[in-house]
Amino acid sequence: MTEEVIAFDPTNSISKLDGPILVTGAGGFIGAALLKSLLAVRSDVFGVARKKNWRISEKEIGHVYFINLENSSELVTCLDEIMPRTIFNLSAHGAYPDQNNFESITRINLNSAKWIADWCSSNQCGLVQAGTSSEYGVNCAGPSELDICKPNSPYAVTKLAATQMLELMCSNSKLSVTVLRLYSVYGPMEEPKRLIPTLLRLGRRGELPPFSPREVTRDFVFIDDAVNAFIVSAVTQIGIPGFRLFNICSGDSVSMERVASIAGELFEIDTAPIFGPALRQWDLAKWYGNPSRALEEMNWRVTTNFAEGLKKTHDWYNIEKNQKYLEIDFNASASSLDKQKISAIVACYKDAKAIPYMHDRLVAVFKKIDIDYEIIFVNDCSPDDTLDVIEEISKSNPKVIGISHSRNFGSQAAFMSGMNIATGDACVLLDGDLQDPPELIEDFVENWRQGFDVVYGRRVGREAPLLMRFCYKAFYRLLAKVSTFAVPLDAGDFSLMSRRVVDQLLRMPERELFLRVARAYVGHKQLGISYVRPERMFGTSTNNLRRNFGWAIRGIVAVGRAPLSLVTALGTVLFGLSLTAIGAQMAIKIIDPSLSPPGFASVLTISTFFGSINLLAISIIGAYVGRTLEESKGRPRFIAEKITVNGRTTDFDQVDIYAK
Repeated sequence: MTEEVIAFDPTNSISKLDGPILVTGAGGFIGAALLKSLLAVRSDVFGVARKKNWRISEKEIGHVYFINLENSSELVTCLDEIMPRTIFNLSAHGAYPDQNNFESITRINLNSAKWIADWCSSNQCGLVQAGTSSEYGVNCAGPSELDICKPNSPYAVTKLAATQMLELMCSNSKLSVTVLRLYSVYGPMEEPKRLIPTLLRLGRRGELPPFSPREVTRDFVFIDDAVNAFIVSAVTQIGIPGFRLFNICSGDSVSMERVASIAGELFEIDTAPIFGPALRQWDLAKWYGNPSRALEEMNWRVTTNFAEGLKKTHDWYNIEKNQKYLEIDFNASASSLDKQKISAIVACYKDAKAIPYMHDRLVAVFKKIDIDYEIIFVNDCSPDDTLDVIEEISKSNPKVIGISHSRNFGSQAAFMSGMNIATGDACVLLDGDLQDPPELIEDFVENWRQGFDVVYGRRVGREAPLLMRFCYKAFYRLLAKVSTFAVPLDAGDFSLMSRRVVDQLLRMPERELFLRVARAYVGHKQLGISYVRPERMFGTSTNNLRRNFGWAIRGIVAVGRAPLSLVTALGTVLFGLSLTAIGAQMAIKIIDPSLSPPGFASVLTISTFFGSINLLAISIIGAYVGRTLEESKGRPRFIAEKITVNGRTTDFDQVDIYAK
């Protein structure tokens, strides 16, 4: 066994990895650090997270897929799209007291690991799995990888089950899996309520937190060493079929008394520390690891001791832009840093004059409800100076993004285009003509926070001619009648949709997506907010009778096959009537020929009637055939040509990165 630690060259080692590379759990402490390290060297790196949070920067957002790992279809779809060759699975749930849903703990820790491993086995992909020292449970005093595990929590049980399941799978296939049992990893951007961030937060004020009993120990691993362990294990182990297990630890049993001493020296605190009189529920007296196998087989070991790592972490938080991640309420959950964010998506066509008013009213609403936001103006190849207006606004407000299409694809494609790059926890869809009042968003957000996934605007009235109002009312009622699922009445595209609904819509494969129908199809908790739709502030509507009729046909075709069933029923009834009429005509001819209707008119009328029925049936069938033809072509819903950020418009050449 060598006593020399590997001369680790991150750039060289990362370059050797087989790509694309996927990091699950990319929103977590270690996952985010690993993602950042990999992206610093290469671009074919992607992450998976439940939602955007404070660890994922705007620069990294385009590389992260936001999916629910409890859903196997979402996970497999993501894997099929990325086709990674190396996967680092750091997803985990249940390590914190507020993560106590056993079903979620099981699905994320065990089920998702099985789904990932199944995919890796079918696609010759290497897997590095993040295990935990909690798998050893009460047998925590320097165990080797071969020692018995005695887990003492649902989190530990499910993580151990995942480890053993992966070992079983490797015995029956050529799967390559390495499990790293991580000990107490710490460093910048750790959960704010954990020991080290709390220690640093109070230490900066000249105070020390209350400690566990002085004899309680931890095996601390600095975040850089933990990240290096994942990279080294991938470089040295992936490609070798079989199962491997390593403890990622220092082997140094650091007591709470020693932690207090090092912290007191770092912050020059003379106050005597206070130690607890008894072990708490989650305390284990002698909790440290045995790193010998990792050194022998991977040539890896900790290079930063606890005192050095604490000093490095303190120095990182001393940087002004990083202080916000530390100076928060001691009792706050990490989620308190995840300020909710709304993505407002505005479809623009001939709306250059209205856009500045839309921007000002949206910003006023978001400031009023105190929520983070982004505004995405989608220029659907408008013939006016829409792009220039968006550039000017984006120059003064960095939260404004513009997308310009290569041609006019329609409002539905414009909304999908914006949703495709939106990073908010929810998306609000608005038409750019200000007929969708931004002030209603306040009510949308209030109901969203109460648990509704979709909050839509219900048009109880509109400033329009009587005939148009009647036609719209009739259309929505016909749409609801022929639909095979519940479609709300008088509901347009103006709505707020939660992140999971947006992601589900983006995964729908059809090209001709009718959003208000697709939104209803998704389900979840939905609520309508009534409002009166005003007239356009500027210009005239681009809709006309022909366009509206086309919209109606598109909507009816989108909800189901009811028109086809109607044609079948009508054809059956008319066929029966025809047979009855023929029989009656023959009987009359036999009984009294003089009673048989003479002349050309009756024949022409009947022929015209049945001919029109045939033509109607063919046209209905043709609508479905035409829809099928368009879908079979597989053309993109839209083509984004330009993107505007910070007042600068450049070619939109990152569509594959932004697509989710």
